Order: sequence, then C-alpha cells, then structure tokens
Amino acid sequence: MKRRTLPAATALAATAALLLTACGGGGGGDNNKGNDKIAGANAGSGKSASPSASASSATDRPKISFPSDAKNVFEDQKTGDATKDAVLADSAMSVSSMDDAIFKGSTDTKALGFYNADKGLNAAITFVQGYINKNYTWIGETRYFDRKVTLSGDSQAYVTYCSDESKSFLKNKKTKKVDNTPTSADSYVLYHTSLAKNSRGVWQTTNIVSNRGDKACQP
Repeated sequence: MKRRTLPAATALAATAALLLTACGGGGGGDNNKGNDKIAGANAGSGKSASPSASASSATDRPKISFPSDAKNVFEDQKTGDATKDAVLADSAMSVSSMDDAIFKGSTDTKALGFYNADKGLNAAITFVQGYINKNYTWIGETRYFDRKVTLSGDSQAYVTYCSDESKSFLKNKKTKKVDNTPTSADSYVLYHTSLAKNSRGVWQTTNIVSNRGDKACQP
C-alpha cells in the first residue's frame, strides 16, 4: 500500500501549467488516494521533534511534534531570497501540520488551520480524516526534494516539489502491522501547490495538486 497523497484538486490545473513552465517540472535535486504521504519540515527524530525549517516570522506558531519512528526531510530550504525561503519554510510546515494531525488522530489541531486555508485546508482535513477512519499512521522517513518557488506579487506564491516515500510506510494503529511496500514508480509523487500570505505573515497553502508516479520525480 502506498504511503499517501493529498486529495487532487482540479482547480489548480492552470497553476500547475504555470509552475511547470516556470520551474521546468522537475526531477531530482497547504482527492486522490487517501492512503499516501505528504510533507513537513525536517521533523527530526525524538518524540517531540519540531520541524527545523525557519518559517516566516509570526507570533504564537503552534507546536508540531513527530513520534521517534517518523521523520520528514526537506531539501532545498535556502534559495538566497528571503521571501522564497519563507514560502518554502511555511510550505513545509503545511505538510508537517498534516502529519502532526495524523499522529494526534485529530483534524482539530491548531497547526492544521494555521498553515492551511481555503481549498488547501479542506483537502488537508479530508486527507487526515482518511487516516483516522482507517486507523492508520506512518513510520519511516519521507524525503522532499526539488522544491521550487514562483512568486506572484507580494502575497501569492506557487511551490512545486517531489516526495520520495520509498522509506516510509503505513502502520495500523490497532494491529501495529507495517505495510512494507516495495519501492516502485508509485513511491514518488509530484506536487503543485498554491500559497497566500495572510495578515500575520504566514504563507498558508490554499490549494494543492499531486501526481503519484510522475516521471519528473523518479530517480
């Protein structure tokens, strides 16, 4: 069984085309399948590890924690442009917020609504609820790479990135059984996301499209 993919949002078709043009579509270096994986800042090891990406400054950011057997690794965190770096950091936090909600077994977490809005929040809630309904969590390490930002004015941005789920696996909370799915093309996912900067300076993920098995992300 695959790790997970966010519900696909068809409304981002135009954005996806823009991102592919601006970023080259990519390869290597915020309602599709409810049992796949997503993103989060370098959510380290340790029971209360917090994502290490330096998100844009905002007060009272909610705490995000991962269990000791799960970790997200984010590459390409620094571009040399402060605004783009802030977008990438909050994009990663959006993913982390969904993982945090999965680990907590609740869609009513502060982080989920802090880093996601509009269609992005609806998709995040649906995604997390799919895990809860099936008593799933996940373990292992997921790598996010080839992350690229396109800015549109002062408060709109688009981010594309790939995920490598070859080392992360679904785990049933009740039975403790881990689904050790062999690595395949479906272990790699391409994401197109739209973000908007809110009044608190947080870049919230407002829409997302994912394509599992996309050749742009495969090694």
